[in-house]
Parts: sequence; structure tokens; C-alpha cells
Amino acid sequence: MHYNDIIGTIGVGLILLAFFLSTARWMDSNGKSYYVLNVTGAALACYASLLINYWPFVILEGTWTLVSIYGLMKTMKIKLS
Repeated sequence: MHYNDIIGTIGVGLILLAFFLSTARWMDSNGKSYYVLNVTGAALACYASLLINYWPFVILEGTWTLVSIYGLMKTMKIKLS
């Protein structure tokens, strides 16, 4: 397994963990932990996609990271303007 595979697997694993915990109602899908897992996972998956120059997933995971950061900021009541 190559470096990019390890990083991508960890990233996707974190995203799926957040989704599973939320679906099982063991984690609030509007809570900080949910967004932290999504930000971290999406950023790692984006980085792994960048390493292999797979632009569709760079865009997907980059967008996922930004949207998750926005959700985390809202959860933490950080002013966005």
C-alpha cells in the first residue's frame, strides 16, 4: 500500500465513521465531533486525490472540506461576516 492509499483510506474511513455514528444516532449530525471528523476526513481524502492527480475527487473532497468547515464554524457560533 502506497502513502496516498494510506492517507486516502484514513480520510474516507473518518467520513464513513461520522456517517455511521450519525445514522446510528450515536453522534449528533450537527455536533462539533461530526464536523471535525468530516473536515479531517475530507481534507485527507482531498490530499490523497491531489497526490494521484485525480481532479474530480480533489474538487469533491475540497468542497466537502469547505462545507464541513462552514458547519463547524456555525456550530461553534463563529461569525462568518
